[in-house]
Amino acid sequence: MTTAPALPPPSRLLWAAELPRAVWTLAELAASKPGAEPRGDGRPLLLLPGLINADRSMLIMARYLRRLGYRVETWGLGRNFGTRTVGMDGERLLARVEDYAARAGAPVTLIGVSLGGIMARLAAHRLGAGVVREVITIASPYAAGPRATNVWRTYQLVSGERIDDPVLLARQAEIAAPLPMPATAIWSPSDGLVNGRACYAEGEPGLRVIEIKGSHIGVHFRAKVLRTVAGVLGGVTARSACRFTPIGS
Repeated sequence: MTTAPALPPPSRLLWAAELPRAVWTLAELAASKPGAEPRGDGRPLLLLPGLINADRSMLIMARYLRRLGYRVETWGLGRNFGTRTVGMDGERLLARVEDYAARAGAPVTLIGVSLGGIMARLAAHRLGAGVVREVITIASPYAAGPRATNVWRTYQLVSGERIDDPVLLARQAEIAAPLPMPATAIWSPSDGLVNGRACYAEGEPGLRVIEIKGSHIGVHFRAKVLRTVAGVLGGVTARSACRFTPIGS
């Protein structure tokens, strides 16, 4: 089993700045204007929320991607309380993805925020390229241990799992392994809840790594993040293995 790198959590200053920056993110979204994003091709997308969040947190992204022409569903599993929500082996999530792929008649692209992105990678590993077409993670600290975040105690509380449990550690190693389908990791060096360097695996073959600037809370509301996701889906953002594509402030 590969040991995850030991990374520190973000500083207390970045942590304290999360809420004010999140408010600014919403103001920025309200003031943004439509861009020249590529139109969607009708492929099925499934959106996975972050820790403690539910489908409602993904509605802005869902609406945006539907307007571009994608078939978008949110996960429909309630609040994301980790294994308490998806099952110890992720069985509820796996069944959800398989059902959507069957109904759509095509592999599903998974887009996950924070813990949702970690779960997206787990589902992709276990279901394979026949069911999952692509994975996009947003501020998802899959490549390091939980102590690289400021929310690991919250995770333990709501999930009922201990972060030093051998079962969790084995699952974490599986999630961090290279995926058998296209993958993109969007991360921020100024994230106040998770260490941005935990959001991508150095040297992961075929991984597209995209750097943005901003807070963790509300990261998927950022106009530039939404446009970045649209660019990845539309093939506009060039693929590079662990090379960084700054998207701007």
